[in-house]
Amino acid sequence: MARILYFAYLVDKLGRAAEDLPLPAEVADVRGLLALLRKRGGIWEKALAEDRVQVLVNKQFASLDTPVTGAQEIAIVSNAPG
Repeated sequence: MARILYFAYLVDKLGRAAEDLPLPAEVADVRGLLALLRKRGGIWEKALAEDRVQVLVNKQFASLDTPVTGAQEIAIVSNAPG
């Protein structure tokens, strides 16, 4: 189970500041996590576009290729409102 934290304008747009999310086996990295969240549709697709967010894994800035596991804290911070 991963703890996902949302910051900046994402809290208002997505309607939550955090969630606990079981990660399917096919989600191996940050890119996969963002793709999984975007599948929720609507505002999730636009707000979590790879060029609109910064991601931290265990309080360290991460690249799209940074591995994720279910036992981590993952913070998503918006860098482009709207």
